[in-house]
Amino acid sequence: MKKTILSMILLAAGCFTASAQEESKQVFNPHWYIQAQGGVQETLGEIDFKDLLSGNAQVAAGYKFTPVWGARLTVGAWQSKGGIRLNGADYKYKWNYVAPTANITLDLLNAFCGYKERAVSIGLFAGIGCNIGFNNDEAIKTHADIQAKYPYVTDGVNVMAYTWEGNKANVVGQVGLNIDFNITKRIALGLEGNVNVTSDHYNSKKAENADWYFNALAGVKIALGKTTKTVKVEHPAPTIIERERIVEKLKHDTVYVKKEVPVREDLRRDIFYAITASDVTKAEMPKLEDVVNYLKKYPDSKVTVTGYADKGTGNPEVNVKYARKRAEVVVKMLTEKYGISADRITVDSKGDTEQPFSENDLNRVSICVVK
Repeated sequence: MKKTILSMILLAAGCFTASAQEESKQVFNPHWYIQAQGGVQETLGEIDFKDLLSGNAQVAAGYKFTPVWGARLTVGAWQSKGGIRLNGADYKYKWNYVAPTANITLDLLNAFCGYKERAVSIGLFAGIGCNIGFNNDEAIKTHADIQAKYPYVTDGVNVMAYTWEGNKANVVGQVGLNIDFNITKRIALGLEGNVNVTSDHYNSKKAENADWYFNALAGVKIALGKTTKTVKVEHPAPTIIERERIVEKLKHDTVYVKKEVPVREDLRRDIFYAITASDVTKAEMPKLEDVVNYLKKYPDSKVTVTGYADKGTGNPEVNVKYARKRAEVVVKMLTEKYGISADRITVDSKGDTEQPFSENDLNRVSICVVK
């Protein structure tokens, strides 16, 4: 009878070793997107604000590499306006342009609050490009009219000395802010404001300083692929040494107690975090409650809480602090919220020196092992 029981125990322990627990988790998925926008432009000048407003349109294609960082190529085009106020009279003119620009993008909410799907996204961008102006006939005519009426203006300085003909290309720098309202996972309506600085030659006027123009845009953004993906989180099965320890304990219980004793399996729960986060989210709380229930069910059990950080962000000095903080927050909740005695808890931190998972984002984790 004892041999039969022991054989069954060994078989069960072997199956226990071969199996592993699996969970699923939604994580960010890198993806392409396209964007179309329209709005208004204001070119900095000395005449009235309303006289310097013109239409503007922009298309873009971009790629989000991570929840925080991305890149995009934009092409803005339409019209700019200029003007001169001279001896009480206003001279106005306009020209056309097209401006391809490459941007680096930063998602502010994901950077500082951790990644999750949100109804609203706020981002910054900055880049450099080329503004190609054309159809400058009105400026050429304005220049000729001023020269005819005022051969010398203000100590002989020609106020439109930079008037250009044909096409004119200037390097342009750009920074801006965007707000997207996410209608679905793939479609967002957005607002954008950007500031552009280029050569003093852009608006034909000689001012001895850079020329500026400002765009206010609204439009739609469409993701060309899935923005999230489901990954399986596989918890390693007990090692051979752990199996042998379980089997030896069961042998002892069976032989000396002379009754079948249920196997008490060790419990492992992985609590995941967003970038820079250390608080246990509502979604991860059931895992912590599993640990608490196990500790209360088995008063002789103890838990080891180990904090980790991912190598993909930050640096070793910062990551060791995040990993330690994550483990300490779990311990504090166990002791203060759930009344688990501190002498039943061991806390450890690996920083980013160990990566328990192959998926980078999953290594922002506290691993709780209860025995």
